[in-house]
Order: sequence, then structure tokens, then C-alpha cells
Amino acid sequence: MPKKIAVLGAGSWGTAMAIMMARCGHQITLWGHDPAHVEKLTQDHCNNEFLPGTDFPDTLSVSGDLALTVSEHTFLMVAVPSYAFRETLLKCQPHLAKDTILTWVTKGFETGSGLLTHEVALETLGENMPIALISGPSFALEVAQGLPTAVIVASPDIAIATQVANTIRSPRFLAFPSMSIVSAEIAGSMKNILAIAAGISDGLGYGANARAALITLGLTEIVQLGKIYACSESSFLGLAGMGDLVLTCTDNKSRNRRLGLQLGQGKTVAEAKNSIGQEVEGIHAAREVHAICQKQSLDVPICSQVYRILYDGLSPDVAVRYLLTRAQKTGAPLG
Repeated sequence: MPKKIAVLGAGSWGTAMAIMMARCGHQITLWGHDPAHVEKLTQDHCNNEFLPGTDFPDTLSVSGDLALTVSEHTFLMVAVPSYAFRETLLKCQPHLAKDTILTWVTKGFETGSGLLTHEVALETLGENMPIALISGPSFALEVAQGLPTAVIVASPDIAIATQVANTIRSPRFLAFPSMSIVSAEIAGSMKNILAIAAGISDGLGYGANARAALITLGLTEIVQLGKIYACSESSFLGLAGMGDLVLTCTDNKSRNRRLGLQLGQGKTVAEAKNSIGQEVEGIHAAREVHAICQKQSLDVPICSQVYRILYDGLSPDVAVRYLLTRAQKTGAPLG
């Protein structure tokens, strides 16, 4: 049955999900925080800044009024960067309608606190808030184009996960309910760091063999951190774990991979960020994951070297040489 759904965040992901759900017959309101951007979206009936050439269906409208948008919908989907996640929820809180379900596609640990997104949501909106995370190997452009995609909908409550999955599912957008919300959040954040590493390796010209090794060894780092949160190894082998990791590390639609490519080719972090022109979540994730792993005395060499490249000015070539030297000394690939 068609629903009224509000998507909060008019970047590439929010727009893509809004287009996809509108095509399924849902009545979609896409909220944006920038009045000039909202006006342009309304005039163009397309998000030419982030998804050029993908027209809005007739059942998709645009709004700049957050209070009105939130109060008129009981199904909310948040699609803002991780650093804006809490602020957006706080602004929503006074206007939440009864029986609202909150979903999001935001990935990453909260900047500063290191909290996972579901922890931020429950801390902000209350422990009884129905919540669900949408995650998996997916690029916004392909979702907007209607290309086949498969994701999971993860929630502490399988009934909520199933309800959300049934709502957003379509023949070309497969959604599977899951209770593995913590592992999906961890993998969704760390894969962005590892995609930067894969891009650096390719930018330095190390080839496909090295990239495959980085992906495989990167998965072990994800599993290591997951164990701190009581996640099973198997919970990282599905769509939101291995699937998302492989996609993000191997395709140039990934902003994180593109950032790494440019760093490997000699650009500074600032130059690479400016060239991409959109948010690169792996930059924030590297800082938060580094802090968490240091606190927990976790050895995650790939993520640590990416952090040092981004924040300490370490040369990408020096970082790679360190990883190779480490492997030789330990007798095992990167530990």
C-alpha cells in the first residue's frame, strides 16, 4: 500500500531514495536544509547538482520546512552526513507525529562521541523509538537510475525491520530484514576507510593483487572491531559487510575510493577533497575509528595508516612501505 514518506536530506542519497520510492507509488516529500537548493530542486524537478539527468516522479515534492514535513509524516528516512545526524534528529524531535518510524541511510560513528548511529537515535529520541538502518552495496546514482540493488534493513526489532523492508522493496530494489544493526553500522563506517586505502594503493600503481589483499585484510579489521561490540564474524559476510566493502573499494563511483586514488597520485588531502566536491565520510570515520581502536588497544594497521595519511601528513608511499615491512617482520600479512 502506498505511503506518505519524508526523506530528510537532499544530497545524492536522499534524492536517490526519494526517486526510487516515488517510482514505487509512494507519496514522497524530500526536505533540504538549503533554501536556494530547495528552490532549484523545485524549479528543475531534478537534482542537477548531485544526480544530473534523473527527473523526479510526479509523486515527489520538495520542501524546505522541516517542522511541517516531519509533523505530516509517520515514516521518516534520514539521509544526512554522520556529523549532522544528531542535529537533524534534535530538530525533528518536537514535531514527531505519533507512531513515527525512523529510518536512515547515514553511515558512520558520531564525530566526537564515537557513538553508533542507532545509539545516537535512541539517546536523542528515546529508547522506545522504532528505528531501522538501510545498508548494503549500493551507489546513489544506480538506485536513482533504477538499476538492480540489494540492501538489508536492520533494526533491533525484526518486526520493524520487516515493515520497513516491505515498504521500500521493489522488483529492482530488494530489501531484506535483519537484526544485525550494530555490525551493519560498523562495516558501513569502516569500509569507507578501507576504500580510501584501496584507492591509495591503486593510485600508487600497486595493481589488482594488492587491492584484493587490502580488501580481504580490511575485512579482518572490521571483524576485530566488531568483536568489541559482540558482533559475530558471520554478521560481516553479507550485503552490509563484505558486499558493501567490495563495492566501495573497487568502483570509482565511491567518493572514498576516488579520494584515495588522488592521494596515491600525489595530491594533498585538501586538494583531493576540493576535487571531489562532496562529503567524503571516510575522512570522519578514520578519526573516530582510530580513537576507538586506540582506546580498546586494537591493532588495525590499514585503518591506522589511513588515519596517519589524512591527519598526520604521512606520505602514502611511506604508509604502504610500512605495511609491507610489517608483513615481512610478523610473517603474516599485516597481522
